[in-house]
Amino acid sequence: MKILLISPATDAKKRTNKGLMMPQLALYILEGLTPREHNVTIIEEEAEKINLDLECDLVGISCMTANAMRAYELCREFKKRGKTVVLGGVHPTLLPDEALLHADSVVIGEAEGVWKTLLKDFEENHLQSKYHNPLPDLAEYVPKDFRKIIRKRLFRLFPIMTSRGCPYNCDFCCVSNLFGKKIRHVPVENIVRDIQESGARNFIFLDDNIIGHPAYARKLFRAIAPLKIKWVGQASISLLVNDDELMQLAADSGCKALFIGLESVCEEQIQAMHKAIKDIKNLENALAKIKKMGILIHASMVFGFDSDKKDVFDETLRFLMKNKVSTVSFNVLTPYPGTKVYEDLKRDQRLTTTDWRYYDHNTVVFKPKNMTPYELQIGKINARKKFYSLSSVFKRFFGNMYSPAIYFATNYGHMRQVRVEARRIAGIKTELFGE
Repeated sequence: MKILLISPATDAKKRTNKGLMMPQLALYILEGLTPREHNVTIIEEEAEKINLDLECDLVGISCMTANAMRAYELCREFKKRGKTVVLGGVHPTLLPDEALLHADSVVIGEAEGVWKTLLKDFEENHLQSKYHNPLPDLAEYVPKDFRKIIRKRLFRLFPIMTSRGCPYNCDFCCVSNLFGKKIRHVPVENIVRDIQESGARNFIFLDDNIIGHPAYARKLFRAIAPLKIKWVGQASISLLVNDDELMQLAADSGCKALFIGLESVCEEQIQAMHKAIKDIKNLENALAKIKKMGILIHASMVFGFDSDKKDVFDETLRFLMKNKVSTVSFNVLTPYPGTKVYEDLKRDQRLTTTDWRYYDHNTVVFKPKNMTPYELQIGKINARKKFYSLSSVFKRFFGNMYSPAIYFATNYGHMRQVRVEARRIAGIKTELFGE
């Protein structure tokens, strides 16, 4: 059987800056789970065009909310050609009944535990409309073709995932809806095997919190330290800085940068999110502690909370510049389906569109409390523009001199994307904001 697996672009006519593209992993796990008698072709539309007439028996499409509309478009095209289409990923998991309007079958949640069954059912003409295993076993080793994973990417970071699940239930996050609230782990020996078989030296851990289970993290860091790799990942700032041994182990194992979800520097909002670090001074001390270990910080900031007023942009910039944060993702609050934020805004009739193309972290799709949607949009764009100005990059460099090559390369990638974002918003200004 010939199987075609696709990760769609958000827009078939546009592509993301290669320097900011996250490495894919999901489709390569599916390929590894597929019995060897089948032939698998993987297409990432961000990197290559999709041949709609490619010979295949089954089409599998994995999508998030922002590229769901493109996924549905592809479903229509393949079904016109008589193909059977299966949808999976974040958005079909959150809205499986919507996804079923476009596909023959939907995989809800994780593919482990259901993919082989789905393939067998398809071969026997008994394909079910939905497949779901809420807590699949992650102990089985899944081989991956690492040569395919990093092709056509600017930064050759090999993706690794060590765990799934999150015990927290943040109002704006859907991770616990996808993977459950219990943290489950891939055996450390399987992670070591992935690293060794890849033959690579640079990795990105895709976990939502690489240190979410400190005992596992210690075991992992001790196991990979002898491999002499470099890695980046995402971590909870409070868990990390309150455990000196864990932070040292992370640094010793090759950690060069961490994605930290700060979200807000407004103390009212920090309190509302029940953060372990509840005031700005302690937050600044925590960032300084991480930087002393020689670890670059990529902070994630979110604008648009009900506590945010028009001064939030300047206040955030002052904090980031004062603490010489390496790089930042500037996001607008995005009410993803399945989250409390979405339900609250929908109930209060504050959503301005349900066109999923705009649910992308970058576009305002609701009515903020203390400003207009356009003011929030422009405030976010200008904050990003100022942070990635040439003068800002050089000022912040003096707090990031321990990794100059990574610092300048990542900042350059963001500087290029600032212009792209401004042009894009200008193109949809009237459609979304009536401006």
